Amino acid sequence: MKSHTEYLVFETKKRREMVHITDEVEAIVKRSGVRDGLCFVSPMHITAAIYVNDLESGLIEDIAKWLEELAPARPEYKHHRTGEDNGDAHLKALLLHHETTLPVTAGKLDLGTWQRVFYAEFDGQRRKRVIVKVLGVE
Repeated sequence: MKSHTEYLVFETKKRREMVHITDEVEAIVKRSGVRDGLCFVSPMHITAAIYVNDLESGLIEDIAKWLEELAPARPEYKHHRTGEDNGDAHLKALLLHHETTLPVTAGKLDLGTWQRVFYAEFDGQRRKRVIVKVLGVE
C-alpha cells in the first residue's frame, strides 16, 4: 500500500467563490504513482467545502443561490456573538460536504462523464489549504 499527500493552497479574491480543482487533483494523483486506490480531498478549514458536480456556469450560480437561500448571510447568527461574522459560511460548508473520496483507476481519477471537483470557499480572501491524500497500490 502506498500513501501520497500534497496540499493545495487557495487565497480567493472574493469571500465566496467556487474554484474548479479537478486538474490540480488529477496532477497529484499522477505524481503519487498510485495505479489503483482512493483519493481523499478535504479543506482544512470549517468554512470551506469540497464537492463533485458539473462544470457548468448556470449550475454553479444555481448552487450559490440555493446555498444563500438555505443559509443566508445575516447579522443575527449566535456565532457572531464571538466577534466573528461568518455564521453563514459554516452552515454553507455543512450543506456541501466537508470532503470527498474519489476512485483512482489505472493511475487516474475515475470520474463520470460530467463529474468535476470543486473547492467551495465561503469565508475567503485569506490563505487556506486543502489536503489531497492518495492511497492505493502501484
